[in-house]
Amino acid sequence: MKTSDSTISKAETQFYTWRGYRCAYEAYAPNSTSDESKTPLLLIHPIGVGLSRRFWDRFIAAWQNSHQDRWLYNADLLGCGESDMPRLAYTPDDWAEQLQTFIDQVIQKTVIVIIQGALFPVGIKMVQKQAPVQGLILSGPPAWGIMSKPTSQNRHRLFWSGLFDTPWGGWFYRYARRQQFLKNFSIRKLFANPDQVDSQWLQMLQNGSQSFASRYAVFSFLAGFWREDYSQAIASISQPTLVVMGEKASSISRDGKGESPQEKIQNYQSALPNGEGKIIPGRNVLPYESTEAFFATIQPFVEKIS
Repeated sequence: MKTSDSTISKAETQFYTWRGYRCAYEAYAPNSTSDESKTPLLLIHPIGVGLSRRFWDRFIAAWQNSHQDRWLYNADLLGCGESDMPRLAYTPDDWAEQLQTFIDQVIQKTVIVIIQGALFPVGIKMVQKQAPVQGLILSGPPAWGIMSKPTSQNRHRLFWSGLFDTPWGGWFYRYARRQQFLKNFSIRKLFANPDQVDSQWLQMLQNGSQSFASRYAVFSFLAGFWREDYSQAIASISQPTLVVMGEKASSISRDGKGESPQEKIQNYQSALPNGEGKIIPGRNVLPYESTEAFFATIQPFVEKIS
């Protein structure tokens, strides 16, 4: 079941500054019976053509409809949405530092972070930097074969400078933000149900990719700056961590092919000192495709740890 974001009472876009860049966010207040001692949620959106904090609109609608009594913060990473989009090769360290500043300057409380997909390395870096994180919820994180494989940073820089940050890269981005490409990619790689790749999803991606400068964050991701062996770092995460996988979860990278959703869950549970896992209907964008099931799955975990 999906939740339409037409029911969202949208919060005003606000801004803070990190490294001289303007970064956008929304803050959703709890209902009038809120308990200020409850840990707020911080949403971390995925990186991709047209993706931004708007990815979370359906989740936010479900959150509002359930009359939650805690704050929720929805931030645009640098290079995405309404945040500044400098010409940089972004890394998980950059985004982790950005969000740590956001917590320190704006939220000013310990948070539970909900992370979509391959942005899990941002959460890992936040933990390593001792950001005030009480727990983590991972929606469809990469296969263990990807997260535990050493990679060459020189190779990533070569992809960036020799391929993506070139006129060819600009041509490719113009092609990739076409509606037909976005629809085909979403059906092949992201959604279990092709009917969920609707006009609302495609319009969100097209709106988010209107600025040509949005390509830098996407190309940083495609160049692989987020790739490294995180096995030891994951084993050092002491915070409670919930891993939620779609029953039809797949891997975009060949390094992760062959791992079933059950194997992915088991690998993470074996690696995380305080981890648990759940499998729900859907594929790789669970907060969007399987909003109600995702919300119902994470809600008891959030209440338990906060």
